[in-house]
Amino acid sequence: MSIYRHILVGLDLSEESQQVLDRVKSLSDSETKLTLMHVQEPLSFAYGGDIPLDLSEVQSQIEEQAEKGIDELVKQMQGFSVVKKVILGQPTHEMHRYAEENDVDLIVVGSHGRHGLALLAGSTANGVVHGASCDVLAVRIKSAT
Repeated sequence: MSIYRHILVGLDLSEESQQVLDRVKSLSDSETKLTLMHVQEPLSFAYGGDIPLDLSEVQSQIEEQAEKGIDELVKQMQGFSVVKKVILGQPTHEMHRYAEENDVDLIVVGSHGRHGLALLAGSTANGVVHGASCDVLAVRIKSAT
């Protein structure tokens, strides 16, 4: 029996997402509720609204790809109670908000182990760890070497 009742899994939908899911499977059982979440930052965040272009079509295509990507990961979670979420927003903020509003008791994210300036600039994993109201597990992503 898992000590966690509701686990929020933050996924970037990269190939490394599998490593995060494998760890979540080892922490969960059939009674654990899992929420697989991908938070897509709006293109307007990335460009600060400085580009006078209508990016809505591109944004829609990115969101469709994210939906397909998360659907593929959900298929791997047979036997688990899984909810999927694809949200538009700032990843750290959205994971904290969802966790607080939905009685999440563990957030799991992947961590690439940044050091120095890259760490100071901030990563999603670092932001989640330092602002969460519940336990956080940062799964160290191993490079394929």
